[in-house]
Amino acid sequence: MKVITTKSELRSSLQSSRTDRKRIGFVPTMGYLHEGHISLVKQAKLECDIVVMSIFVNPLQFGPNEDLNRYPRDFERDCELAKKAGVDYLFHPDVSEMYPSQSLTYVRVGQITEKLCGASRPGHFDGVATVVTKLFQIVQPDRAYFGLKDAQQVAVIEQMVLDLDIPVTIVPCEIVRESDGLALSSRNVFLTPEQHQQALILSKSLQMAKDKLASHLFESTDQVSQFVIQQIQTQSLAEIDYVDTLQYPSLESPNSLTDDLLIAVAVRFGSTRLIDNVLVRHNNKEC
Repeated sequence: MKVITTKSELRSSLQSSRTDRKRIGFVPTMGYLHEGHISLVKQAKLECDIVVMSIFVNPLQFGPNEDLNRYPRDFERDCELAKKAGVDYLFHPDVSEMYPSQSLTYVRVGQITEKLCGASRPGHFDGVATVVTKLFQIVQPDRAYFGLKDAQQVAVIEQMVLDLDIPVTIVPCEIVRESDGLALSSRNVFLTPEQHQQALILSKSLQMAKDKLASHLFESTDQVSQFVIQQIQTQSLAEIDYVDTLQYPSLESPNSLTDDLLIAVAVRFGSTRLIDNVLVRHNNKEC
């Protein structure tokens, strides 16, 4: 595995692969890797000849009162995990490399960024769309891999790629969970044992709602969301940011319970904000 810190070196290193028509897979991350990230690499290894991973904590997607400085970092550990997983090129630029001067250009995706995390974190998806566009321009991958734990982010990136004619295939990958059901996240390290235990209500309530939908026990999506809220509120440390049930991937209000649905939650346990979701497909595909 080759560690690269500059845009020019990465472009140069990948040139021969493009000349040889090798398929390039890309896994963008903010580091502090866990098995969720590694699962994306594994999928990329199955489908591509070359795998590039980026580790960059993007300041544009953090608000003024969010945890940019607190976000966990351990590059030496990340290098070992990436190398073991089979990453060919690890791109680790610093902020000045990605943003050498004040940016006057931003990428903004409308409508689907106005719900869920977009509503509670204004400007977050502008930062995500901008940095992912820059990374796509630098890496020029054939396929890019994103985890569905942040299903809204996947929808935003898919829409951006479609609208801007970016020649990359977005590959959504299923959520990877700890053995107790908690969705893997770099932020899980901040949870106390009690917070971790109470946070299990997220996956439990989402799965219960999905099961009840399959059994036709809800009459509206409002009932779905209210059920999940009631379950989460049984945990004393849980502070709900949002719970919503929306069409996926449009994130519009559903017309019926037979639409493809995303049940999504964001909940704080202490200072740690966790997101989770479940997708309910009605076209014989499950996530």
